Amino acid sequence: MSASPTPEAAPRAPRPRRTDPHRRERIVAAALEVLAEHGVAGTTHRRVAAAADVPLGSTTYHFASLADLRAAAYRTLSARVSQQYEAALAGARTPAQLVDAVTDLVMGDAGAGAADWSVTYELYLEALKDPALREVTEGWMATSRRVLERVVDPATARGLDALVEGLVMHRLLSTAPMGRDVVREAVRRAVGAPPDDRAPGTAASGGGATAPTSTPPETPAGRDGDPRT
Repeated sequence: MSASPTPEAAPRAPRPRRTDPHRRERIVAAALEVLAEHGVAGTTHRRVAAAADVPLGSTTYHFASLADLRAAAYRTLSARVSQQYEAALAGARTPAQLVDAVTDLVMGDAGAGAADWSVTYELYLEALKDPALREVTEGWMATSRRVLERVVDPATARGLDALVEGLVMHRLLSTAPMGRDVVREAVRRAVGAPPDDRAPGTAASGGGATAPTSTPPETPAGRDGDPRT
């Protein structure tokens, strides 16, 4: 008696592939965190993968090298801070309004936190050695200047852009940061806006600088030194 045929097992359905469409962006964001905490020297594939909560191989799959990953992180930071910069100055249409907006920007560390500025300075140092990264820094500066050129001429915009970065650096590094009035006066002079009563050393009425008080001339002395004679 022949055995009945064994029914074939139903084919197993393929396991669905896990999708992670934002993995690359998470890796870039993690790289920014690691750069801020550990600097360029301490940024490794392993640290970035751990911060992004992805397999180690994902960092090398999406980026050819650590330098490629850092460049992507710098470009992301540049785009984000540039958007914040533009938003902060969007309402400025006159030199006086630009002075107020730029002063607010500087006093707020240009809209970026300490971590962002830490990565920014890592970028500047690395760009000194890697000319390819100067495309990132030059694009960043060009974007900032275009925002300022809505109100001032290109030469003034270039100088003002450099002043903003310098003022923010001094605020971040100084143990006794400059006060708002001092910052505002520096910005006002760079913009070429007229002085007003909020600037140190200016008249309360909003005119120019307070004139020094002059000493009245002495009355010529008469006989025996008595001015009445």
